[in-house]
Amino acid sequence: MADRIVRLATGLDVTVTTAESCTGGMVAAAITDVAGSSALFERGFVTYSNAAKVELLGVTQASLDAHGAVSEAVAREMAQGARGAAAADIAVSITGIAGPGGSDHKPEGRVCFGLATTDGVITQTVEYGALGRARVREAARDEALRLILTALADMQPDA
Repeated sequence: MADRIVRLATGLDVTVTTAESCTGGMVAAAITDVAGSSALFERGFVTYSNAAKVELLGVTQASLDAHGAVSEAVAREMAQGARGAAAADIAVSITGIAGPGGSDHKPEGRVCFGLATTDGVITQTVEYGALGRARVREAARDEALRLILTALADMQPDA
């Protein structure tokens, strides 16, 4: 998927950034593993702590207090903040509970995503379940890459 992202984004002259929490930079790593990715990827943000989300991405303390870090509200603010901070066309955000652990209210395997483009922001939550930390993180990485690909496909002139 990362190869397709680099090819499509480069062809469209579109830039991409990431705001990652539970994946710890896995999406950025996937993209930058592809030769030529510097044409579309200048920077990404790993904001593992709430303080980092606030300081680097402009997530509001009010959203964190009201919804918690693992929420679509925070994923939205992360994506918007990353897009602005990187001056990128597309920003994807990920915040979740990879495990082990979780609670009845926020179970292990819950991951919230945000996708910010020039058209606005969409969010979604995926319940992966207790797959284990590595598998939840890999699944979240892959979903974020799919979200970027979908946004790029929507930008195609014939879309």
